[in-house]
Amino acid sequence: QVVADMREKRYAQEGIGSSYLFRVDHDTIIDATKCGNLARFINHCCTPNCYAKVITIEAQKKIVIYSKQPIGVNEEITYDYKFPIEDTKIPCLCRTESCRGTLN
Repeated sequence: QVVADMREKRYAQEGIGSSYLFRVDHDTIIDATKCGNLARFINHCCTPNCYAKVITIEAQKKIVIYSKQPIGVNEEITYDYKFPIEDTKIPCLCRTESCRGTLN
């Protein structure tokens, strides 16, 4: 977590508007900010059509995105980021009927 916090601060200082950090477990956070596949751009939604799950394959943890329902051509893929509750709120822009209003 210490390294992830330092990277977020450095990215802000470098003018990088968004960071793409995914918590795998208590000790591991994957940083796809500067290098990663297109899955890093999957947006949050309070009523998502997918969910993320961490699985282990040959002793390596992998992030897998599973569909919760059929997804149409050109339909956006979304999942709930499940950010921890914090005092400083991050506004949610999903605009769904059951939007919580914040990501955390």
